[in-house]
Amino acid sequence: MKKLLIALAAVLVTVASYGQGQVVFGNKVGTAVDAPVTLAGSNPLTGPGPTWQAQLYVQTAGAFVPVPGALEPFRAAGTGAAAVADRYWAGNPTVDVPGVDAGQTGTFIVRAWPTALGTFDAAKAANSFGESASFQVVVGGGLNAPANLTTLQAFTTSVPEPSVIALGVLGASALLLRRRK
Repeated sequence: MKKLLIALAAVLVTVASYGQGQVVFGNKVGTAVDAPVTLAGSNPLTGPGPTWQAQLYVQTAGAFVPVPGALEPFRAAGTGAAAVADRYWAGNPTVDVPGVDAGQTGTFIVRAWPTALGTFDAAKAANSFGESASFQVVVGGGLNAPANLTTLQAFTTSVPEPSVIALGVLGASALLLRRRK
C-alpha cells in the first residue's frame, strides 16, 4: 500500500510540474496554421525575408510581454512553390508561456521588425515594423500537446517612407546633375 501511495504522489508531483502552458511558435504549421507576413506596398506580395525577425508576446497584467524563446528570423525566399517561404519565420519551436497554465486561454500578438534595428521599440520609432491583431489561444502543455497558434491572422509590415529632407536632397541632387549636362 505504501508503494502505491508513493507512486501516486510521484505522478501528482510530475503532473503539477508540467502545468506551464505551451504553444508552437509558428505561422506555418502544416494545414493548421497559415498566417503569412508580407511587406506593405510590395508587388507581387513578398515577405520580409531573413533580415527580419518575429517575436511572440503574451498579455500579462494588461501589458504584452515577450515570450522567452519565441524570437525567430524569417526564411529566405525559395524557388517554385517555395517562393513564398520569406513570408514565414524559420522553425516552429515549442515555447513555455509564462503566466498561462495548460488548458487556459492566453491573449497573444506577434511583432516583426528588421533584425538590424535591434529591438521592437527601435523599429517602431523608425516606422519599420509589423504587428498582428491580438488573438486568443487555449494553450497546451501538461498532459496535452502544445497548442498551435490557429487564430493568428496574416498581417502586413510597414515600410519606412523617406523623410521630407531626404526627398529634398534627392530632388536637389537630380537638378544639379541635370544642370551639369
